[in-house]
Amino acid sequence: MVIYKIRGKKKRLDRGNVIAATEAAKTFGRLVNRVREEQATYVIERGGTPVAQIGPVDTKDSTVGSLVDALRSSKSAFDDEYVRRVNKGIRTLNTPEVPKNPWAR
Repeated sequence: MVIYKIRGKKKRLDRGNVIAATEAAKTFGRLVNRVREEQATYVIERGGTPVAQIGPVDTKDSTVGSLVDALRSSKSAFDDEYVRRVNKGIRTLNTPEVPKNPWAR
């Protein structure tokens, strides 16, 4: 059983994380904060029927290195020359630039 303080009153959500549409509209900012902080998913009901769900967004980080790993591990149409050029591009783009000397003429 989950107990939340919504608009000054304690509300018991006996059926998991279910909230009425009216209450969700009134306290939407707080609901979003709870989703962000708790990584919880809430079902929004209207008239006792589930109509929507709010929850955290599934984000995935991707890098060029993960692309190269995927290309190497798969039997794709990309040949070794393509992977070599991608690696060369990674090395080129990851080379730090030396800042210009502001005192030199």
